[in-house]
Amino acid sequence: MQLETERLILREMVPGDFDALYRIFSDPETMQHYPKPFDEAKVHSWIDWNRENYQVFGFGLWAVVLKKTGEVIGDCGITMQNIGGKIKPEIGYHIRRDLWRRGYAKEAAGICQDWVFEHTTFGALYSYMKYTNIGSYSTAIANGMRLVEQFEDDANTVTKVYGITRDEWLEMKK
Repeated sequence: MQLETERLILREMVPGDFDALYRIFSDPETMQHYPKPFDEAKVHSWIDWNRENYQVFGFGLWAVVLKKTGEVIGDCGITMQNIGGKIKPEIGYHIRRDLWRRGYAKEAAGICQDWVFEHTTFGALYSYMKYTNIGSYSTAIANGMRLVEQFEDDANTVTKVYGITRDEWLEMKK
């Protein structure tokens, strides 16, 4: 499976992506909205979890690769997540910190959003994050999502949930 945008290729993660992903997930600033940065074992399990998702669901978080250089700069894709007590399709993204604010997350998330509505029967797609994660919810908004729910929880104190329905996506694509 491979998706392409003007600047990016999204493809299935492979064990050889470990070094690039470890650079991202071990960075304290990148992971400030998580309980803690990932150690080596957690990054290996992250790759394994996504590879299992490809087999079970046909999707997961995909490696985000710069077309120009071939380097892995993050991940983006769809996972099934427990959001407020319900399992929902969620779009997630992580981009290497030195490449923030260049539109890579928006570009990757946009092609993933298109893929979901073109290749699945999901009626809606969600993105959820800690209420302080301005970059994450700004990316969701930039891709046509709107705030659909907010709730208190132990993991994030307050979790924001953004979403877009298939009909909203179709209207946006006109």
